[in-house]
Amino acid sequence: MGAVKSIGVIGGGAWGTALALTAARAGTTVRLWARDPATVSEVRSKQQNTKYLPGITFDEDLNATSSLKDAADADAILLVTPAQSTRAILSALKETGAVRGPVVLCAKGIEQTTGKLLSQVMKEELPGVEPGVLSGPSFADDVAKGLPTAVTVAAHTAKTALSLCEALQSPCFRPYASIDVLGTQIGGALKNVLAIACGAVAGRKLGASAQAALTARGFAELNRLGSAMGAQGETLTGLSGLGDLVLTCSSTQSRNFSFGMRLGEGFMASELIAAGGKLAEGAYSAQVAVKLAQKHEIEVPICDTVARMVSEDMTIDEALNTLMARPLKSETDFF
Repeated sequence: MGAVKSIGVIGGGAWGTALALTAARAGTTVRLWARDPATVSEVRSKQQNTKYLPGITFDEDLNATSSLKDAADADAILLVTPAQSTRAILSALKETGAVRGPVVLCAKGIEQTTGKLLSQVMKEELPGVEPGVLSGPSFADDVAKGLPTAVTVAAHTAKTALSLCEALQSPCFRPYASIDVLGTQIGGALKNVLAIACGAVAGRKLGASAQAALTARGFAELNRLGSAMGAQGETLTGLSGLGDLVLTCSSTQSRNFSFGMRLGEGFMASELIAAGGKLAEGAYSAQVAVKLAQKHEIEVPICDTVARMVSEDMTIDEALNTLMARPLKSETDFF
């Protein structure tokens, strides 16, 4: 593909708006699609999105629209809607007939009903369109404020990945190109599950030592499963793997970490999901991660305990006892 001169951003939430700002700062023509007419109106008239990014006035003019077809008519599309609605949005994009470039998947999750990665979902809904993936340690507020951020942008060809990076790069946003589409997705999906576990430890006030241990052992699970599924080692230890895991497992800015904290404080998962708060993708991906691990004959005890906490089959105290009582094993393969 040639240079990316225009980008359509599908999704007017915090992350979608932040990425639209990123592209605009890079000098790329941007059109932001939002489902909510009030969001479109506010972005146009006030250069703000107070529902999702309160207190931030944009430093670039954003062209917001309620027309999915108008937004899709671009050299590339950033799809920034929740993972569980990806299939429906891809289907709607197909119906517009306007898609003419790569579609970059920016949600971090696995389709709950099928257990498929989002690139696999896209292959079914938009056959013939090249998928991309954007992932890495990045909070929407930080990106919207122009704070320094680095991410991974993956595509099946180096040329496409580099073109997308050039369309997003600015002094405050540094994308690294990759051709490991699969691995970039795995890191983003599994770190959400592991962040719930770390949040639960923090909410239960079990200490920084336990939180650090859980992060490290969680990365071991991510690495084992990712490798078994075909991810490149450099991807898993890079920004979209280890980098995103460290950020998400240590900050209340993370929706998944905050969800876990509430579990640790004694709330039930069903209460938190029903409350309609910020979406925690890890709550939907946990069961799928366990099934994928079983398919590849990989042990993922932390992901398994998260899945059982989310389904309310296990309390956090039972989860802790289960993890601490597992048979002793070596950390490396020297035995």
